[in-house]
Amino acid sequence: MIELKTPGQIASMRAAGRVVGQALREVRRNARAGTTPLELDRIAEAVIDDAGAAPAFRGYQPPGAPTPFPGVICASVNDAVVHGIPDGTELADGDLVSIDCGAFLDGWCGDAAISFTVGSADPADARLIDSTEAALRRGIEAAVTGAKLGDVAHTIGAPARAEGYGLLADHGGHGIGRAMHEPPHVPNEGRPDRGFRLRAGLVLAIEPMLLSGGRDHYRTDPDGWTLRTADGGRAAHCEHTVAVTEDGPVVLTEP
Repeated sequence: MIELKTPGQIASMRAAGRVVGQALREVRRNARAGTTPLELDRIAEAVIDDAGAAPAFRGYQPPGAPTPFPGVICASVNDAVVHGIPDGTELADGDLVSIDCGAFLDGWCGDAAISFTVGSADPADARLIDSTEAALRRGIEAAVTGAKLGDVAHTIGAPARAEGYGLLADHGGHGIGRAMHEPPHVPNEGRPDRGFRLRAGLVLAIEPMLLSGGRDHYRTDPDGWTLRTADGGRAAHCEHTVAVTEDGPVVLTEP
């Protein structure tokens, strides 16, 4: 069942989203060659704790997951697309890092992700990140009352395909609110004027995941969580929690 949020509830979600945005900002600010994803995880945890919030990812175990997720953030490096478990591997100059973070505050959830390069960026990686951020912006701009989910999906996926990028198979965005994952599913590719019609009060986590090699396929690490591109190419992931309102889309996960 799709739940529409009241303006007051959206304001509460904005407070949760602000915590997530601040955590991601601090993670990015502290990411450099020699830093480990586990250290970045602790930085995000401190921001969330200081705000009186709770991590949304740690302990999460959806159907099919072999174990509860152990981290506060997902830290996916280079060919890892999403769900990377933070560990003690030092980041190197030129690594492409995607960080996903979620938090609950007063019973409401925020969820967002960023991608960036540590140190010097390879031009191809910079283009990939720029294209993923642009896909997110297009998806947000399409999240208006009266539009359909297919409009959001199409505006994300069609230009990305035209640029030669793949879209992670079987994955997309989602509704969000009192739970991290709520209906509806928000695909990153689709046909215009198809699917659920957007109404004021709908809150969505919009999250394009672009694969540099042009293929959609992935493989799963032995940890049961980390998803990597099947061809070894690099990937980027960007996400915001967005409220559909009568006045247009409102991003809830900026700092």
